[in-house]
Amino acid sequence: MATSKADKKKADKKIEQKADQKILAKKLPFATRHDLSDATRTKVVASLNQTLAEIFDLQSQVKQAHWNVKGPSFFGLHKLFDEIADSLTQPIDTVAERILSLGGFAKGTVRMAASASALPDLPAEFRQEDIVGDIADRVALAAKLTRKRIDSSEDAGDKVTSDLFIEVVAALDKALYFLEAYQFRA
Repeated sequence: MATSKADKKKADKKIEQKADQKILAKKLPFATRHDLSDATRTKVVASLNQTLAEIFDLQSQVKQAHWNVKGPSFFGLHKLFDEIADSLTQPIDTVAERILSLGGFAKGTVRMAASASALPDLPAEFRQEDIVGDIADRVALAAKLTRKRIDSSEDAGDKVTSDLFIEVVAALDKALYFLEAYQFRA
């Protein structure tokens, strides 16, 4: 019994679909058709989750400063800290979504972030004179750590994540500029 070209195409398509399903089944923790290798995605997702932890932790620390700042510069610092915390919302969301697009799982609860973050904790209580420097130190550290990941993600073959890290560093550098401008003494 001879098979027609249409039957052969149909059979080939079924084989391709089964192969796609097997490939998807191997991608963990979530199935994806992403063309980056599993090894690359695993490495990059780990870097992204570390960045997510640090900028989410940073945002919560800046909010803590926003809520608790007192003193003669209260209004200006209250507003500055709020603006910096708000400026981190989009990078946090973008990093988390990139993790998912690579088939990873975004570890984004406050507890997950705090336990994974390399940033030091803010003091439980602080004075206005110290808090700007404390926040600036944490912003600078978060930028430094993320900056290191720019090249490593590009070396792994993921230029998109490298570009995302550049955007995160740009937001952190801007926040650092504002904090240091506040501290500037001529």
